[in-house]
Amino acid sequence: MSEPASISMGIAKRYASAIFDLAIEGKSLPKLESDVSALAGALADSADLRDLISSPVYTRDEQGAAITAVAQKMGLTSVMANSLALMASKRRLFVVPQLMAALRAMIAEHKGEITAEVASAKALTKAQQTELAKTLKASIGKDVNLNLTVDESLIGGLVVKVGSQMIDTSIKARLNALQNTMKEVG
Repeated sequence: MSEPASISMGIAKRYASAIFDLAIEGKSLPKLESDVSALAGALADSADLRDLISSPVYTRDEQGAAITAVAQKMGLTSVMANSLALMASKRRLFVVPQLMAALRAMIAEHKGEITAEVASAKALTKAQQTELAKTLKASIGKDVNLNLTVDESLIGGLVVKVGSQMIDTSIKARLNALQNTMKEVG
């Protein structure tokens, strides 16, 4: 991991830990989970929001006012809204994506679940998602949440990451292995 990435993750984990502890203390873990899902979805869907949190062009006050308005519009809990406002005042909004990942991991661990990062060449159907989750649960022994992405460069197959394990059944990986084998022979 690069140094700036590890610094960002460290900052995000500290904020995530504080937010998570407040949610546990206030018995509002389900609300926190819905906030994380809503905010992660908004980040994925809105280039303007991603620009707001990452651009140094905006002042602290502009970021603070904008993120407060976004939090109100989304109906985020006061813990999440106040945390985002604090992060804006400290110029730390750039770690919000890592914050969402850290919070998801903490929530999943608290619930006895694990998250699997799954990349596929095309979107998986509900039946395929259910079957994959069942297969992973049988293998790992914990409930599995799937974080799905589509990567057309895989051509076919899946790349599944669970914790430190990675299973790559993509055609792209098989073609790369074949290409390396051919280079060794020739």
